[in-house]
This record gives sequence, C-alpha cells and structure tokens, in this order.
Amino acid sequence: MRSAGILMPITSLPSPWGVGTMGGAARSFVDFLVRAGVCVWQVLPIVPTSYGDSPYQSFSTFAGNPYLIDLDDLAAEGLLEPEEYASRPWGDDPTRVDYGALYRERLDVLRLAVRRLARDYAAELERFCASERSWLEDYALFMALKQSHGGASWGGWGQPLRLRLPEALREARAELADEVLFWKGVQCLFFRQWDRLHAYASTAGVKIMGDLPFYVALDSADVWSRSEQFQLDEGLRPREIAGVPPDSFSEIGQLWGNPLFAWDRMKADGYDWWCDRISFQLRLYDVLRIDHFRGFDSYFAIPAGASTAAGGRWRKGPGIELFRVLEQRLGPCPIVAEDLGYLTPSVRQLLADSGFPGMRVLEFAFDSRDGTGEAYLPFAYPTGSVAYVGTHDNDTALGWLETAPAGDVALAREYLHLDPAEGEGWGMMRGIWASPADLAVVQMQDLLGLGSEARINTPSTLGGGNWCWRAEPGFATHELAARIHRQMELYHRLPAAGKDGEKDVE
Repeated sequence: MRSAGILMPITSLPSPWGVGTMGGAARSFVDFLVRAGVCVWQVLPIVPTSYGDSPYQSFSTFAGNPYLIDLDDLAAEGLLEPEEYASRPWGDDPTRVDYGALYRERLDVLRLAVRRLARDYAAELERFCASERSWLEDYALFMALKQSHGGASWGGWGQPLRLRLPEALREARAELADEVLFWKGVQCLFFRQWDRLHAYASTAGVKIMGDLPFYVALDSADVWSRSEQFQLDEGLRPREIAGVPPDSFSEIGQLWGNPLFAWDRMKADGYDWWCDRISFQLRLYDVLRIDHFRGFDSYFAIPAGASTAAGGRWRKGPGIELFRVLEQRLGPCPIVAEDLGYLTPSVRQLLADSGFPGMRVLEFAFDSRDGTGEAYLPFAYPTGSVAYVGTHDNDTALGWLETAPAGDVALAREYLHLDPAEGEGWGMMRGIWASPADLAVVQMQDLLGLGSEARINTPSTLGGGNWCWRAEPGFATHELAARIHRQMELYHRLPAAGKDGEKDVE
C-alpha cells in the first residue's frame, strides 16, 4: 500500500526546556501527521548520546536518552514541581539544541523526579527493573562507574573493573548503590513516557519508524559487559575499527572508531546478541530502519590508531544466515535496509534474499559528486522501496539546490519541472511522492522550506551544529497540514481511513 512519512527527530520538536521531548509537542506532532494524511513518523535513534552528541554513538544500544524525558509530563504526575526546572538556563536559541546546557542541568532535575518515583511508584520501578534486568543492570552500573571516574571511558578504569572481575563488580554495586538506582530510575521514566507516546501514535493510526545504528560505541555498556562479542585484543582494545572508504561524503573516507563485531563468536552462540537487540527494537517501533545494512555482507576494517580510513580493507560479514536466524527466532521482521553507499553485487543479492525494502535518495539521482545516477531517478524506484529526497545525512532540498554543482541543479530543475512560485523544495518532494515507491519519506525541514541552516548532520564532522536543529513553536500549522494532505490525495498516499473523499483536515 502506498503511504508517506515525515522524518522528524524527537530532539527537533519545540520545547521551552532546551530540547524536544516525548511530551505534549510529540503528541501534537502525531495529531499534525493525522491531519496531513501521513501515517509514518520516522525518528532518529532514541539512545543516550555520548561525546559529539550523535545518536549513532551511544552509551547503550538498549537504553533511552534522558534528554527526551518530558519535564512537564513529570510535573503533571507530581514527580517534579515546575519551579524546579522552569528557571534553569536551557539555552538562548529556541531553534538549536544547547547540549552543554542539557549536560549541566538535565540530570540534576531528573534526580528529583527519580527520588519521588522510588517513593511513590516503588512497585512499578521494581517491576521495570526486573523485566529489563538483562541489560539494565550492566547499563546502570556502567553509568554509575563512569560518573565516579569523572566521565572517563571504561578502558581507563582500573584493571579489576575493566576486566569485570566478580569481586570488583560486587564492591562497586554496593558502594554506588544509590547512583545505580538513579540510572535505573531514569530508564523507568524514559520507557513509561515512550510507551505512552507509542500507544498514542498507534491509536491515531501512525506508525513510528525507528533507526538502529549498525555499530555500537566502544565506550558503551554493550562492549564493556559483552566484550566477547567484539574484535578486541587481550587488553580489550580494538585491533581494527569501523569506518567506510572514500566516497561522496568524504575524500579520505570516514573513520567511525567503533569496535568490529566478532562474527565467528556471534555465529557460534546463535547470534543471541543480535536477536536480543532486534527483538528489543521491535518492541519500541512499528518499523525498524537498520543503518549501514551493507555491513552485514562485508564491513570495512581500519587498523586501530589510523588517522584516516585509507588503509582499511573489506572483510566478510555474516550474510543472509543472520537474518534467517532472526526470522526463525522472531518471525518476519518489519525492517528497512539502509542500502546506500558503496554497493557490490553481493550486497544487492543480500538485500534481495532478505526481502527487506531498500532506500532511494532523490538528491543522489542528480549529484555528480555521488555518481549513483539513474538508479535514483524516481521512475526507477522499485515498488518495494522507501524513497527520500534526502536523509538526515544529506542537505535539505533547498540547501542542496544552493550548494550542488550548477549543472546538477540545472538537470534537477529540468527533470522535476521545479517551479519557484510553488517552492522548489515542494517540486523535489513531489518527485518521490509520485514515484512507484511504497513509502515516501520527507524531512520536516523540507516541508518548512528551510535551507542548509536546518541540516541535521554533515558526515565526517564533529560539532558545527550537527544534531542541533529544532523547529520553531507553531511550526505544525493547519495550513501546512492541509497542503500536505492534498498532495497525499493527488499521489494516492493517504491512509486507508483517509481515502473516502475526506476534505476537512482542520
């Protein structure tokens, strides 16, 4: 069935408290999607962010981001008093996330809420801790230890803790019991709000598409607690690290720094870690986009300590075997494969064998810097694919038109019949809405007619405004919803309930 989605990071929603959250603005955005005739909300990873604030470098693949916990909803439950957070300095620019302010202020506020949670909802907290024990115990201890070591990476802790010697862990749990409970409480607050938001969206007929990074961060509870799942030496240091070779995003390649998976050991234990990871994600989301899907076929391994990705080499991944195990264990999985970048015949075969929809990016069809060309023109999109003008790693539509080579922009304008009177970004969005792709997803910034200043991320860069864009209050207007709804009618992408001649989207 043809449908449409909007890519809108939760952090990008408006809020007086420094960052978008899972509260009233998120519920209002679901209402906006319904009025617009859009049935998929794509979000970025909702995990805790580490250095650089990227949701693709997290302290845990299972935990939720404390910054996304809505403070007003906590106050409505009696877990906070408004004066405990309203006067704090959350940042001066409502269109940008100030991560420094969040780092300084957010956890202090959440400590107040967790104390009341433990007092007033003790049974609920205990049930949550019991149900999530498989990952929560190690994560909470990891964060408590990290706090006690001044934020240092676990690789710099003393050897007994770094190697997880049982006596050292017992002593740490006893000494840091209050801090461990705090981090458990934060996760309880997060997931009770996430479950409510997900239920709200489901009731409204909106599916949430999540995003799973392929790799996990070296400085994470995942690697510290399950080091045997990764390619580490005797001192638990990576021999090689993850990245990608030179491409259109970077002339020297991308040096991600993540540890590589020990696929031989994962295979020997039946891919239990991956099954647990995917199963957990599918509890949270209706559809799951897996980033860097080609890494399952072959992955790029770069010598640890290298300054660029130039010396890396390709190694073989698990291939279709992993997904056959997943289907045996979990049943059919609603997965979207991010199959962009350097593709080989074996990657294409893996995608075909998996049966997962792949992705098509309209900007790549015209951009000579990428060189992908015709396969990304709308007429060539398979029905079983997900179409984008650009993803979170691309410029906005108007930003691309401003910065791409002049000849590429001229071709796009001619091919798509872009009309400045309509708004050239709308012409690019129509290109994917009209395509054969089953699902067409646009960035919220394109619907708002924003340029490069609203770009979410520029790959291979740190800082520089990455992950910071936020929509201004009042962005989701009835007029904009009505305009989108009409496009959904024209291109037959309305949800089934909205296809009976519905005109009133107010």
